[in-house]
Amino acid sequence: MTTATPTRPTLVAWLGYGGLLPFVATALVSWLEPNHRIFWQDMLVGYGAVILSFVGALHWGFAMVHPDTAGKSMNGMYAWSVMPSLLGWAALLAHPADAATLLIAGFLAQYRQDLRLARVLPLPNWYLPLRLQLTVVACLCLATVYFLGPNPPPGLLKA
Repeated sequence: MTTATPTRPTLVAWLGYGGLLPFVATALVSWLEPNHRIFWQDMLVGYGAVILSFVGALHWGFAMVHPDTAGKSMNGMYAWSVMPSLLGWAALLAHPADAATLLIAGFLAQYRQDLRLARVLPLPNWYLPLRLQLTVVACLCLATVYFLGPNPPPGLLKA
């Protein structure tokens, strides 16, 4: 259930899309600077873990603001809200390819939870489209870890 909010607030757009810059920059630099690729991939995974934790925490906030929606307890929402943080933490302990897998799965699961949330809470009509756009870009950037691996492909970036 979404509420009719005419447009996404400008600040929300700036913060949301601006938050993609570290994803895009670290993915791009890991491609262009293969000698330090592992460092950039660690940066990408670290940022992904932080942002996944942030989007999970949104559900904690929704549960606090709407403690009893449609006669249903929000305990499940509180419980879910900590799962992305735990998944992000596990990703920080994993090999970059495994970490990227965990984070991509986490972002996709979080978006699925956002869809479920929209069925029970009145969210602004811009929320889900924005979350989808941010999720897609974050996942694509994290997927570069698979394609690049820790070392450059042979002959890819010859000097």
